[in-house]
Amino acid sequence: MQTQFFLPTRWFFGENAFTAHADTLAPLGGRCLILTGKHSAARSGALTDATDALTRLGIAFDVFDGIGANPLLSACHAAGAAARACGAHFILGIGGGSVLDAAKAVAIYAANPTLAPFDIYLRVYDAPPLPVALIGTTAGTGSEVTGVSVLTNDETGRKKSISGPDCYAAVSFCDPRYTASMPRGITVSTALDAFAHAVEGYFTKTCDGVHLLFAQRAIPLLYQGLCALAACGDVPEALREPLYDGAIHAGLVINACGTGFPHPLGYVLTEHYGIPHGMACAAFFPAFLARCRQFAPEKAAAFFEMTDEPDAVVATIRSLTALPGVRFSPAEAAAYAARWKDAIPKNFTASPGGLTQEEAAEILADVGRG
Repeated sequence: MQTQFFLPTRWFFGENAFTAHADTLAPLGGRCLILTGKHSAARSGALTDATDALTRLGIAFDVFDGIGANPLLSACHAAGAAARACGAHFILGIGGGSVLDAAKAVAIYAANPTLAPFDIYLRVYDAPPLPVALIGTTAGTGSEVTGVSVLTNDETGRKKSISGPDCYAAVSFCDPRYTASMPRGITVSTALDAFAHAVEGYFTKTCDGVHLLFAQRAIPLLYQGLCALAACGDVPEALREPLYDGAIHAGLVINACGTGFPHPLGYVLTEHYGIPHGMACAAFFPAFLARCRQFAPEKAAAFFEMTDEPDAVVATIRSLTALPGVRFSPAEAAAYAARWKDAIPKNFTASPGGLTQEEAAEILADVGRG
């Protein structure tokens, strides 16, 4: 067996993770751009804690709150210009996965004034990105510990990621208290996203060694959390920490192993029907788990030992997955799948049994029937 592990991000997890370790921001510079969405950073209390800490440390700051869900290249490019205008030495992203992913792109744009929005996908630029610090407010993407940034193309509306050593944060803070302000719908969707990361990564051939240990920690934590969410209308406060713990360990899994076909298929539902990312991925879990049982039976047996009987797992996922307005014909499914005609995503080949464009169209069509 050969394995490797690379994680240049220093991360802190637990109650008061940020307030106890805010001093680690001081070496990043004397001025920063705080990157947020419109509400979650303030609602969670993380923004106040951050500005208080920056003031105490003597670090000047400006705030850019123009990052929305599924961050647009144009918004990230504008934030990069704002960072240069205020003379920021580093970027501090506060929010859910969209803001955290955006912060990594903003740091690249900020350091490279001649880089056009779409040029970021070329992965060629002159100056290294500004340092990035992250404070998470959701338990989902694991962006706190991954070298990945998922961005949305303004022209096509399609999501596409960048990745590499330049996409890691210098430091990340993971305080479950900040996730307590998430409403139930976002809690469920982000938990489904984290579960997708853990499970899809687990079933890749590269999930072994330490990465297997991460998956074996994440999967039971997240599945038990999903069962609890399915059983009650409220979100128990005690659930916040295990969900975030599971999401971070799931992030460590996909950082090394990647994801399977539910992710690229899920992009179709997000782009065309506005389905939140976690639920969009979860829509394809019944098909994914069926193929895992067929093409990776031993690993599937171990997975169900960590969770529940196959029918029970599928029933739990389906009970939490809402797909309002998702109805399309097999012909439309084939049209959606045409995006993979010339290049099969690595997520397809990484899935047990692989996946062809035609099979992707069939799976899409099944979900489109409702």
